[in-house]
Amino acid sequence: MNADFSERRVKMVDGQVRTTDVTDAAILSAMLSVPREAFVDNGQRELAYIDEDRRYAATADADQPRYLMEPSPFAKLAQLAEIKSSDFVLDVGCGTGYSSAVLSRLASSVVALESDATLGARAAETLSSLGYDNVVVVSGALPAGYPSEAPYDVIFVGGSVEQVPEKLLAQLKEGGRLVAVEGRGNAGVAAVYLKNEATVTARKAFNAAVKPLPGFNRTREFEF
Repeated sequence: MNADFSERRVKMVDGQVRTTDVTDAAILSAMLSVPREAFVDNGQRELAYIDEDRRYAATADADQPRYLMEPSPFAKLAQLAEIKSSDFVLDVGCGTGYSSAVLSRLASSVVALESDATLGARAAETLSSLGYDNVVVVSGALPAGYPSEAPYDVIFVGGSVEQVPEKLLAQLKEGGRLVAVEGRGNAGVAAVYLKNEATVTARKAFNAAVKPLPGFNRTREFEF
């Protein structure tokens, strides 16, 4: 393990995560253990721990850039989901796999869903090489989720969306939680959806500006 990157992980957790009201010991421990630098492009490894979203250089669709989420909002979303060690998690938009690696340290198992073939292949390779054997990477449209393995205790949406689709909410177990940032830019608000007695309710939690995931556009109503 690179000592310099280990020190940067400590500084990231202490300076960016703990200071934004993330107190869950399991999340802090997971983020201290997962080598974030392994999930960014080689030319960005030195920037892996700064408090910014990091754009992936290689994606299959250059018109829809994808990003590794900034550490603080990522950690706050994970804390909002209240993930237990027995939980089965769907990670929507896993990118190169960093989020899935962290979530795998919190949960029993993770389905990592990715629509971009380039990112998905890299996620599978990196996760396997680092020994995250309770994660499986699957391919598919992000707004559709992954119904063949549903239902899930937790659905983690790894980017901002205009609207959470009903198809995703339908894949929650009873008592399940979905976390996502709704809205673009500085208008983004993190929300948690809870399924209780077959009814799903939403609660807004905190403001968050994160990069969008493709395909989650709000359904437009016809206007006369």
